[in-house]
Amino acid sequence: MALTHFDESGAAHMVDVSDKAETARIAIAEGHITMARETFDIISEGRVSKGDVLGVARLAGIIGAKKTPDLIPLCHPLPVSKVAVDLEPDATLPGIRVRATVRTTGRTGVEMEALTAVSTALLTVYDMAKAVDRAMQIGGIRVCLKDGGKSGRFEAE
Repeated sequence: MALTHFDESGAAHMVDVSDKAETARIAIAEGHITMARETFDIISEGRVSKGDVLGVARLAGIIGAKKTPDLIPLCHPLPVSKVAVDLEPDATLPGIRVRATVRTTGRTGVEMEALTAVSTALLTVYDMAKAVDRAMQIGGIRVCLKDGGKSGRFEAE
């Protein structure tokens, strides 16, 4: 299978999607940030001096999804119809799990928007809590579900 973002001569290009049918598309992505127990407690109890970490990170994720074509050079600008970003404190990590759902009706999928939403939300958690824990680690960012379009449905194991 060939990489679609390169032409015959190997130069990067934006994929032409003009011949594709407009269909309902959805993508769900997830990721997490691990942190020290003390940091987890501070965030969970709302004691971060910068404010509501989870609320700000949720908004950052939504904005990130909408700004994806500004950040990823070959992404098509899409009329995103829904972005939902859920942040769940998880004491077993300890840390925060993030899940983003993005929907559109269009000629190409919204996987990059969902991944960008998760990444932006996680980076925001890091930014807001770094004063107390610079050792936080972001990981596990992946597409969980993609549906719509010619390639059909993908679900991660």
